[in-house]
Amino acid sequence: MGDEVLIFVACFFVIGFIFIMIFGFAAYIRWLRHKEIIELAERGLVKAPQSDDYGRGTLRWGIVIAALGLALCAALYPIGFLPSDFDGARVAVGSHFPLYFGPWMAVGLLPTAFGLALILIYTITKREEKAEAKEEIEE
Repeated sequence: MGDEVLIFVACFFVIGFIFIMIFGFAAYIRWLRHKEIIELAERGLVKAPQSDDYGRGTLRWGIVIAALGLALCAALYPIGFLPSDFDGARVAVGSHFPLYFGPWMAVGLLPTAFGLALILIYTITKREEKAEAKEEIEE
């Protein structure tokens, strides 16, 4: 029992450290951009507006996040087949869930759903832009 708890705590800290590193890096990049804008403003300069990529950034991030979520789902699915001593019987951890699909799969399903939502946002806005462009052409 002690080894299982130690492994769980170690995994928790490793995953937490990875998330802290990722979000820390993103915060640092954002802070650098803020600092750059402040420096330009103090000198009386204006930062040039970024080019419009027509929402392709949304599509790119949607694909990346959805792929990450699917990879996590594929990596976490085998947890349901790990043996466990439940009530003295040696059964699989996920044997109480349909298709061994337990709550640990939420770690992969949430980013997958978020990525698919970004892809959906891109496709919906693309359709609206095409409809608006057709209306302008007809007028």
